[in-house]
Amino acid sequence: MTLAARIRTTRPVFATLLAATLAGCSLNPFGRSEPEQVPVSRDGQSTTQPVSIAEPRQRRPVQNAPRITQAESSPLSATAPDQYVVKRGDTLWDISAMFLRDPWYWPEIWQVNPQIENPHLIYPGDLLSLIYVDGLPRIMLQRGGGRSARLSPGVRVIPLDEAITTIPYEAISAFLTRAAVLEKEEVDALPYILQARGDHLISSAGVDLYARGDIEGVGSRYSVVHVDGPLLDPDDDTVVGYEALYVGDGTVRRGGDPSTLFVNQSQREILNGDRLISKDVVIPLNFFPKAPDTAVDGRIISVIDGVSRIGQYQVVVINRGERDGLANGDVLDILRAGEEIRDRYSKNSVILGEKVRLPDENAGTLMLFKIYDRISYGLIMNAESEIRVLDIIRSP
Repeated sequence: MTLAARIRTTRPVFATLLAATLAGCSLNPFGRSEPEQVPVSRDGQSTTQPVSIAEPRQRRPVQNAPRITQAESSPLSATAPDQYVVKRGDTLWDISAMFLRDPWYWPEIWQVNPQIENPHLIYPGDLLSLIYVDGLPRIMLQRGGGRSARLSPGVRVIPLDEAITTIPYEAISAFLTRAAVLEKEEVDALPYILQARGDHLISSAGVDLYARGDIEGVGSRYSVVHVDGPLLDPDDDTVVGYEALYVGDGTVRRGGDPSTLFVNQSQREILNGDRLISKDVVIPLNFFPKAPDTAVDGRIISVIDGVSRIGQYQVVVINRGERDGLANGDVLDILRAGEEIRDRYSKNSVILGEKVRLPDENAGTLMLFKIYDRISYGLIMNAESEIRVLDIIRSP
């Protein structure tokens, strides 16, 4: 696995062990075998507060192994706990940030336990322990190790969807059904509104619509979107997609060709030719935060909901995708391009002043969660300063 240039230079000590540790292990847990059957306490309580950081204690390194100091070569946070019990409401990003200076180091310290099925999935009640192997920090997983409930002879199966997600589902739930940048092939494949019942040119909530295309059966829910103008890659002015504006949603009340869709709500007028996107979209959110496998340099080209200034947990579109080596979980830095100004004080300046470009400055971090060929969706994980469309994205 080839890491980004900066990571190769700052963390060479991990390269060999990383290859051995993660060889043959998919970063996407979906498609693997079901998790092991273990007892689980279900008290019905929901914990939604932010991850709490346990009070750090004196660690005991493996005998005869040198202790790693908190230096540039160590990815550990200065306040990393020895142990942490996973709680409901946690995300893998939060847990990674608890143990590490930068969450995308997580794959390098994760200790795969061959005795645990689906070792990449982490559940509430699991115990994470910080240990040292040959002097290097590792996080070990003990399935259900943090549960204090008394175990009985019976077992319960932990559903796959109870595993903690990498990013909070609530942060992208609106995106899943209300906003999109669609590739040309996607637009052509989507079902569309043929006509409104009663021959309305403009429709709204409470109206039946006749629709054609690949539509699910009665009871299926759809978002209605208006396909807007093309979205251009600022590097070469190539059309990379089309913005889809959410206008309403409805439910299929009668199948056939055409099908009948009842409009439950609308935010603006619905026109003949508007497209339908299934509301039952499922995006796997269980993956490891990591640095891209290749060096990436691109730009933010759109922000969902059309706001001009972007903050934490907003969804953006970048002009890089699968063909650039990107994958779900990849973390990228966001930089504000340095402004070009005139130096009126240099002795070499002409009358108007020499043009000088100021350095690019860090503005935040984003994580990718949906990848296409030339574009990708990313969630802003933190914003250190104002973020805007056309800001630079780059490998950390």
